Amino acid sequence: MSMTNNKVVPQESIPIIDMSNNNNCEEVEDAICDAAEKWGFFQVINHGVPIQVLEDMKDATYRFFELPAEEKVKYSKENSGTNNVSYGSSFSPDAKKASEWKDYLSLLYVSEDEAQATWPRACRDEALEYMKKTKALAKRLLNALMKRLNVNEIDKTKESFFMGSIKINLNYYPICPSPDLTVGVGRHSDFSTLTILLQDKTGGLYVRPDGRHGWIHVLPIHGALMINIGDALQIMSNGRYKSIEHGVTANGSKNRISVPIFINPRLSDVIGPLPQILARGEKAKYKNVLYSDYVKHFYGKPHDGKLTVQYAKITRN
Repeated sequence: MSMTNNKVVPQESIPIIDMSNNNNCEEVEDAICDAAEKWGFFQVINHGVPIQVLEDMKDATYRFFELPAEEKVKYSKENSGTNNVSYGSSFSPDAKKASEWKDYLSLLYVSEDEAQATWPRACRDEALEYMKKTKALAKRLLNALMKRLNVNEIDKTKESFFMGSIKINLNYYPICPSPDLTVGVGRHSDFSTLTILLQDKTGGLYVRPDGRHGWIHVLPIHGALMINIGDALQIMSNGRYKSIEHGVTANGSKNRISVPIFINPRLSDVIGPLPQILARGEKAKYKNVLYSDYVKHFYGKPHDGKLTVQYAKITRN
């Protein structure tokens, strides 16, 4: 990834939060909220998702991408027969100034039956188990984050709003013959509420937190999961929690995989600053937007750092 005259700061590290039950619950909640406010990215350990589930998910990702090309292409947008399963080899090649060196399989969860019928058998069971085990983690994180915003514990109604749509991406970054001329993924922020990321030991994820001028290489920790705030939660928190610019470098010597789970509002939901925040007298920094419109705006252009969230920003004279 081109750092565009911005230095890499290898000595800094994003927060690492131990979520084990042996820790004081309030300390853990405070650490989650502080990291969401100051960094937008953090890693969690002892998070309740079994290590074997994570290892099985990594194995299944390699298994899918090692399939013959004629098998993988059955799951392309043109051939899969459903909009919920899509295999491809870049984000938006015709709009990119620099190529992205990545293959991906995108799996939108609708129901157990639909997943069983349409997701590739090479990774279906592992992806479903990974999704189910991380859902409880996502809810625990959101409960902590909402508590600081004076939002009551997430019930079924709030759950369907904050995390009513879940998508899993299996990403494969093959060895790149010219890593200096391309990127794995261009710099961007996610449009999710939360993103939960499983990455292998290869590394290559860089983040640029607000207020810091350099890119930080996030070193993988075995058994850890990466958490980052998405644009939707930045908007809903009225800017208190930060979605952060990040990207992935191409690698000239090793293959790399990652498996993000995107926890999203439903496309039919309208997102904006939460009423509990505005009730305290804060001025809204973002307008209310239909989430499907926000997503269309995100996909309608190449990766461009943090500019996407400006779509919902209220501009004042």
